Amino acid sequence: MRIKASLSGASEVPATTSAGVGMVDGTFDTQTNQLSWTLTYSGLTGPAKAGHFHGPADVGKNAGVALGFTGSVESPIKGTATLTPAQAQDLLAGKWYANLHTAANPGGEIRGQVTAAP
Repeated sequence: MRIKASLSGASEVPATTSAGVGMVDGTFDTQTNQLSWTLTYSGLTGPAKAGHFHGPADVGKNAGVALGFTGSVESPIKGTATLTPAQAQDLLAGKWYANLHTAANPGGEIRGQVTAAP
């Protein structure tokens, strides 16, 4: 199944005034629990310092890191991971979000809730 997220400063908690935007496009294999993603972004206040999937959390709530991005966090960020059954359940329930952090916004500059795409 496809997963997606649209990242913005307005979706951060608390919201930022960043003009940055981003998009996660990926796939999740419900048989193997393998998640693959590409996150593209532009317009941040400076270079991304870190990026993660966080969860479990509903929209408007914060949570700890569920899965960090490894390697370069320059756009595009690509990755794959095999999720635990609990992580897979949270992802499919819409309780994960993608978050990019910068020096100006160390708690997160842009964020987007991950959802299953039709």
